Amino acid sequence: MSCWAVVVAAGRGERAGLGHNKVFEPVRGRTVLARCLDAFTRSGRFDGVALVLSEQEIPAFEALRQREGPFPLVRRVVPGGASRRDSVYHGLEALPGDTQLVAIHDAARPFVTNDVIDATLDAAAQFGSGVISTPVTDTIKLLLPDGSVTTPDRGALRAVQTPQAFRFDMILKAHRSAQADAFPATDDAMLFEHYYGGVKLVTAPGAQENIKLTTRADFEAVAGRGFSDMRVGHGYDAHRLKSGRRLVLCGVEVPHDRGLDGHSDADVAVHALMDALLGALGLGDIGGHFPDTDPAYEGIDSMKLLQKVMDEVRAMGYGMGNADITIVAQKPKLAGFIPRMKARVAGALGVSPDRVNVKATTTERMGFEGEETGISAQAVALLIRDALNVPAN
Repeated sequence: MSCWAVVVAAGRGERAGLGHNKVFEPVRGRTVLARCLDAFTRSGRFDGVALVLSEQEIPAFEALRQREGPFPLVRRVVPGGASRRDSVYHGLEALPGDTQLVAIHDAARPFVTNDVIDATLDAAAQFGSGVISTPVTDTIKLLLPDGSVTTPDRGALRAVQTPQAFRFDMILKAHRSAQADAFPATDDAMLFEHYYGGVKLVTAPGAQENIKLTTRADFEAVAGRGFSDMRVGHGYDAHRLKSGRRLVLCGVEVPHDRGLDGHSDADVAVHALMDALLGALGLGDIGGHFPDTDPAYEGIDSMKLLQKVMDEVRAMGYGMGNADITIVAQKPKLAGFIPRMKARVAGALGVSPDRVNVKATTTERMGFEGEETGISAQAVALLIRDALNVPAN
């Protein structure tokens, strides 16, 4: 069954007081939008995502794709409209005609879980709609037109969230009708109710944690929450120096009379980092994942392999805490290249450069590094599974 998501990120987020669209704000080193897209990728339920942004922010997303992406599930980037309803409509119109189910989600809810996504999609497949909801815990007062107040039964009330999933043909037809009628709607469930008479409300584990980041206080609260799981890994690698090879370290080519010998580009620093990441999650080492007997990896850019390892990290529900890399080489001197190395590694890891440290040292001419017959590297990586993130599989 063809299933797409429309992720709406075109709002200005003025209540957050950040001076920019809140979806581009980092939360523990990874932006809100990247976390949201990670969740949809991790679910494994979607053929693609139509991401709706204000037109002037599309370049900012392309830059984000380079830093924290590549977000392969995002197959459409769509300019938003004057209202949320218009933005969703633009996203729906951009989907393939053979789409059967669609989930509409606010990018400002980056902690959506697999259970929540599954519940809404499964209900939509069966009933035509599936809207995630939670019981209301506060007492609600209803202000009547004459100014009097009444108290509805709290047990009959539900707070609705996104994702809201629907049969694609039904919600697209409803949106087209709303455009023609100028019908105002605060969410897609309200619009669906108006044209079809009701929606299927569903609950799922994780709905309480599916919070919407709206105000600065929301961001501060999320930043202050504890971690449910931390993992530390250590990696080490060494390669011989050989004439006729390029010297590549942390994805940066360094001028030298020799380069490192290996099946790939022999980026010893990135190899050590990959081993640290795999070790933190008990996933073995790079030899088991990218064997040097496989022609597919001959001469490959190790930064591409690092991105593949990070895909595995995210699939297990973890994010990057920080990484520390030490390169051991007598020559060449590397100090002038370290800022570029940090930026390259941070981009592959999907974090800001301040979460990556790269340093170089010599062995005072001792050992193979000191004799200039090889270069080695060591790396330590901290991985974090957020308390608000999905459990590992």
